[in-house]
Order: sequence, then structure tokens, then C-alpha cells
Amino acid sequence: MVHPITQESPDQVMLLMGNEAIARGIIEAGASIAAAYPGNPSSDIVDTLAKAAKNLDMHVEWSVNEKVALEVAAAAAMTGLRGVSAMKQNGLNVACDFLLNLNLSGIRGGLVLVICDDPSGISSTNEQDSRLYAKMGELPLLEPSTFQEAKDMTREAFELSEKLGLPVLLHSVTRLSHARGNVTLGPLPGPKGKPSFDRSRPFVNVPAPANAHRRLKEKIERCRDIFESSPRNFYQGPERPDVMLITTGAGLFYSLEGVEALGLDVQVGILKVGTTFPLPSRFLLKHLKKAQQVVFVEEGAPFLESGVKELYAEHAAGLPSISFLGKAEGALPQVGELNPDVMIRLLGRLLDCPRETRPESYEHGIRAAVDELVPDRDLAFCAGCPHRATYWAIKQALALDGRNGFVCGDIGCYGMGGGPAGWSQMNTMQAMGSGAGVAAGMGQLTNMGLDQPVVAICGDSTFYHAAIPALINARQHGSNFLFLVLDNDATAMTGFQPHPGLGTTATGQAAPPVAIGDLCRAMGYPVDMCDPYDLKATTDAIMRGLEHEGPQVLILKRTCALVAARQGIPPGRVILDTDRCIGENCGCGRMCTSAFRCPGLGWDPVTKTARIDQAICTGCGVCTRICPTGALKTEATS
Repeated sequence: MVHPITQESPDQVMLLMGNEAIARGIIEAGASIAAAYPGNPSSDIVDTLAKAAKNLDMHVEWSVNEKVALEVAAAAAMTGLRGVSAMKQNGLNVACDFLLNLNLSGIRGGLVLVICDDPSGISSTNEQDSRLYAKMGELPLLEPSTFQEAKDMTREAFELSEKLGLPVLLHSVTRLSHARGNVTLGPLPGPKGKPSFDRSRPFVNVPAPANAHRRLKEKIERCRDIFESSPRNFYQGPERPDVMLITTGAGLFYSLEGVEALGLDVQVGILKVGTTFPLPSRFLLKHLKKAQQVVFVEEGAPFLESGVKELYAEHAAGLPSISFLGKAEGALPQVGELNPDVMIRLLGRLLDCPRETRPESYEHGIRAAVDELVPDRDLAFCAGCPHRATYWAIKQALALDGRNGFVCGDIGCYGMGGGPAGWSQMNTMQAMGSGAGVAAGMGQLTNMGLDQPVVAICGDSTFYHAAIPALINARQHGSNFLFLVLDNDATAMTGFQPHPGLGTTATGQAAPPVAIGDLCRAMGYPVDMCDPYDLKATTDAIMRGLEHEGPQVLILKRTCALVAARQGIPPGRVILDTDRCIGENCGCGRMCTSAFRCPGLGWDPVTKTARIDQAICTGCGVCTRICPTGALKTEATS
């Protein structure tokens, strides 16, 4: 069956998510390699390509991390073909070491790096504007604003990359990547050429990196000339606007909606810039000459704002006096996402046409209704999640050990262990793999008087992504800590993509699994393994690890409950003996629902006993092991 995204139907209109539109642009560009590490909001790009791979002459893979993904994609461009890598803002930090050398060595074919930022940190641990890397690396940067542009500019990015011999950055944000709109398809490419590596043209920066940097600057100036006539930059509005909005990316939608809502199309002009580095100087100067007041509308940092202000300062003698407003002046919020209400309020204030976006009484009414009708809910692990059992065992083991031990962790589903879901057991959390790295440092402090046990925690996908170097470092230097690998057979937080331990590829092909235990043993670590559902065995294993001198590894192996459901593994069944349940007289006021807090468990206010939501209970049976009266029991299922 032909995947819809690969159909040969030029001029057909499809409703596509922004990331799907980018994937279609990659297909229309004829890319030969697509590689990524999953990270929202970028994951859908390679997810889409992987599902369509059977219909494509394209290698699609989930790489072990973002740096490797970019290196794999660059291989295509070094042999005259086209490659693409996609990642979120955090991932670009991982890939930048390679990127900021590749810009100097250059490429032969086309290479596009798609970066999807996450303003407000909806699915991230931070807000970060990755566009700053374009300026740092002196690399072309394109920012689509519409779903059609997401597809078309992706294809154009490959063409630009080949013209310049440079990687090209394509920048998206959550609201573009994950929203949907109409996209008119273009034609599919013809047959691809044969890859060939030309040894007479090496991709190296030495022995004269200064010369390579000089060539890079020449390329970026050529790019500026190309951008001067780009149709992705345009102005709409009156010839002499009272206010000019200079915008890019998703900011275009907010600008258009704000102007329309207030009926300001004869007073406000919109200057849309899709080529945000290097800026098209002549194009911008032409339109700045008719501006009196400029407002910058962009997600993230004031990147476009800073660039235009620098340009204005350089040419101020030939330009009118302009008042600039944006994020730098605090006219627009410097954190979080923009939205149409923000634009409506700002334009109403500037042009003396205030409009209340939502009446204050409405806001108060909504808050009151929410307070009354919606119960407070913390972030929680799914019913049957093995991580809940793991953190319970960690909590018990550290308490029994009595030496005030602590946990160094990182990012994944298990990151919720830093909050109520994991009883605040995770005490540090930065980047992927940082739990092992920080613990390696903490383990050195035992020689300086640190007498608290150190535990590091990491997921299975994160282990392959970033923990291995830290473990090698810890082994070499004899750091004293216990390393827990929470192996749930999935890159669960980003959509259950496969990793090297699962024996399959992004396209579903069989692959030799790389066992975590084997890697750790090869490094010289003593390795133990147990099932986190077995609370006693897990607690005992952690206790042994806390007492052991030197670095060691404990693998807590249990398939993610959601993956098990997808695989058709039948759930178990937990039942309640109401005669044994003592309700609020149990433990710290209902042990199972107020302390353990699995979503599959609830409270019956009529019977004053626990109740089981059989619709979501997975029958893992962990609750039966924490119930002090034995009221919760597992029942055999057929």
C-alpha cells in the first residue's frame, strides 16, 4: 500500500501537520538519507518518513543521538546526494560540535538540518532559541510561517545547500510543527544519482582553518545576495504604516490575526521575513524607510529583532527615526509562547483602539469553574508504569540505608521522579546522560568526605544516547556510585521509537540488538538485573548496591505498560477484598491512593474503601505488594 505522503499527485491539496509537510518537502527534494534521534516537537518528521520508507528510495533511521544523526545525513551530502537530519532544540546542542566544523569543511550535495524549537517547554526541560546557532556557525537559516512554506522551503533549502556547498538550517516551532493546514503537493523527483566520494576534494579544515573560515564568509555573503530576491520575504499593508510588524515563522499568524481582529489593515503593515540569517539587507532597508514604529513579532529570543536593529544602526544616517518595540524592550513577553491575544492587546494600546480579548468577568468565571469542577492533578506515571515501582523501591532503600543518599538523573518519562509522581526522589536533572556524568563526579567526592550514597538513574534509550561516555569515565577513575538503568524497551517519552537494544530499525527491519548488560560488563562493571514489579527483590538489590564499594550497574527490566498493550500482551487483573480494606485507617491515610497513587486506583466515598478502575488498570500487581492488609490481590486471567 502506497503511503499517502508519497503519492505522485502534483497540485493535489492535502491536510498536513507542519512536520508532515516538512517530510513531504524532503521527499520532493529527493533526499537519500534521513536520520534523527527522537525529540518532540521534531519526532513526527522521521516518524512519517519511516512509515513511508517502503515507497521511497531513501535510508531512514533513528540514530543513537543527534550528533551521529547529523553525521550520517552528512555522508550523503559528501558523496553528492542529499541528506537531512531533524532534531529539537536540545538535540542541536548535542550535534553542534560536528555542525560547527562541517560549516568550514563544506559539502558537495545538499544537507538540511531541521530544528524544531519548543517555546514554553511544552515537551522539553527548557526554552531555547536554536536560531542563535545560525549566527554562530554562519549558516543559512530559513523560517517557514505557513504549512505550504514548510514543504516548499524544505525543498528550497536543499537547492540552496547545493548552491553554496553549506548545510542549511530550517527552523520550526511547536505551533507550526504540530498544527495542521492545507498543502498543495509538488512533483516527486526523478531517479537519484549514484553516490561517489571524490578523494581529491577532502572535507577537512586543517591545516588552514582561517582559510576555511574566509571561504565560509564568502559563501554567506553569496547567500545574502540570493535572499535579497527570495519570495519568502514580502511586505503587505499601507505604503506609510503607522505601525510596521516585522515577523517570521509562527509570528506571521499572530500578526495577521491581531490586525484582522482590530480592523487595522489600513494602519498596520506586515513585513514577513523567511530568510532570517543572513538578513536580506537591501530588502529590509527599502521597507524600513517607510516605517515610523516597528514591532518585532517572533517566537523565542529577539533574534530577528537584534539583526534588524544592528542593520538599522549601521545605516541610520539614511533612515528615518524609528521607534522599535519587541522582546528586548519588554513589549512582548520574553518567555513562553506568543498568541493572538498578546498581539491584540499590544496593537490596541499602540493605536489607541483597545479591545478586551476576554472580559475580566469571563476570566474569573472560568477560574472559579475550574477550581470547582476540576480536581487538582499532578503529573503522574501511567497505570502499570515500571518507573513508579522503581521509585518506590528507591525511596524504601534509601530510607532503610539511613545515610541520606540521593539520586542524580536526567530526561525521560522517569524525569517525573523529581516531583510528586516519584516522591521527589530524583535530585538532579539536566541533559540526557547527565545523571551518570554528575554521579561520576559525586563519586569522586567520597575521597573528600562525602558520606552519602550516590545513585544515578537513566532510561534505556538515554543510555545509548549519552550515558556510555560517562560510564567509561567513571570506570576509569573509580567513581563510587550505583547506576540504575530503567529499561522499559522503548523511547517512551517521544513516541515509542526503537533504539539499539530492541532488535529493530525505524522502518521495522530486524537488526542485531546491542544489550545494555553486555556493554556494561565489557566496561568492567558488575551488573545485576531485576524486575521492578518485584518490589522486594528490587529494594534488596538497591540496598546491596548502596553497600557495595566502587561503581556498579543495576538494570531494572520491565516493558513499558503502553508498549505491552500495543504488543497485545494481555493485562493481568487486580481485585479488591472490601472486607480487608480499612480505608483511611491504612498507613498514611489510604496507602494505595494517597501514597502510592497509581491512576488505576481510586477512592469510593460511599464505601470508604479503595476501588480499582479496571478500564485502565494493567494488573501489574505492584499495589498488591504495598497493601499492608492484603486487600489488593492479583487474579489469574485466561
